[in-house]
Amino acid sequence: MMMRSRIWLSPPHMSGGEEALVHDAFQSNWIAPLGPHVNAFEAELCAVAEVEHSLALSSGTAAIHLALIALGVTRGDWVICQSFTFAGTINPVAYLGAIPVLVDSEADTWNMDTVALRAAIEAGIALGKKPKAIIPVHLYGMPAKIFEIASISREYDIPVIEDAAEALGSSVGGHPCGSFGDLAVLSFNGNKIITTSGGGALLSNRSDWITHARFLATQARDEAPHYQHSQIGYNYRLSNVLAAIGRAQLQVLADRVAVRRANFERYQQFFAGVAGVTVLPEPSDEFFSNRWLTTILVDPSRTDGITREYLRLALEGENIEARPLWKPMHLQPAFRESPYFGDRLSERLFEEGLCLPSGSNMTDEDFDRVFGTLNKAMGMLTE
Repeated sequence: MMMRSRIWLSPPHMSGGEEALVHDAFQSNWIAPLGPHVNAFEAELCAVAEVEHSLALSSGTAAIHLALIALGVTRGDWVICQSFTFAGTINPVAYLGAIPVLVDSEADTWNMDTVALRAAIEAGIALGKKPKAIIPVHLYGMPAKIFEIASISREYDIPVIEDAAEALGSSVGGHPCGSFGDLAVLSFNGNKIITTSGGGALLSNRSDWITHARFLATQARDEAPHYQHSQIGYNYRLSNVLAAIGRAQLQVLADRVAVRRANFERYQQFFAGVAGVTVLPEPSDEFFSNRWLTTILVDPSRTDGITREYLRLALEGENIEARPLWKPMHLQPAFRESPYFGDRLSERLFEEGLCLPSGSNMTDEDFDRVFGTLNKAMGMLTE
């Protein structure tokens, strides 16, 4: 029997406008890094994110690395990080020899718990290690309790690097994610809500930070007729061709968010009344999630033993990609020695959580396959 085509978790979705802008880059011979599309993309990102300065880069991870350097993070410094996230949030802390201090999640958004955040700050101060930065994440597009986090950061005078890699198009109180931190990070990886194939951006209202990050991201080349380097730099800039793709993608951002939110509503209706399966609502009207990925929790104590892994494998058996929620960083071998603060909620989220196919190019037929597979696997569990 021929295997059906694969339904991916979050595949790229081209708008149709990319080809013309990429063709322009080829026609003008702006193929090498930098060029007019990079400049225009940065200006357009500023408008979307409501910030004054942006820097287009090769990845969101590169953006976090440069943000940490801008804040003067060095070896041995404490940096408070959200434990429940992708490793790309944490790895740049290790690049600099600093210490990632891992903070657990709270139940309303699954993002940084402010009680544990405060405990981590106080512990660092008691040890003479006042943290140099706080890195909250807007996970799966759900905004963190960023007003509370920002208030704590001001109380202790610790800057915030806002990881909005998964949250372009999300907002809190009418303001876009990416506009709240002293510095902020976006990602345009192939699975994100818009993509440049691979890429990211660093955002800030501080021109000096972005200017210095721009210098470092282009191999820290000094002004001279020859190649002169007084500092260690990095090859982190986005190419003009990829920026052209990003510009076309930005034009359809609102449409992509609307479709992802509609996907979430379809799943929400499907699971309504299903025993032991829950979705994460927005905590209040202030929170607007782009619903980059629709996620569920599967409680085997209420599903007759059905687990998220059982559902994942059932979907995989039908060539449908699903993925467990992030494994918390405090459980990762690479970070097992890092300080940790919290109540271990993220461990339960990892054990019970599943990301479902959420692409903005999913068809009705795709949803029929997903729902049919889940129906069969769950045996139509109801409350």
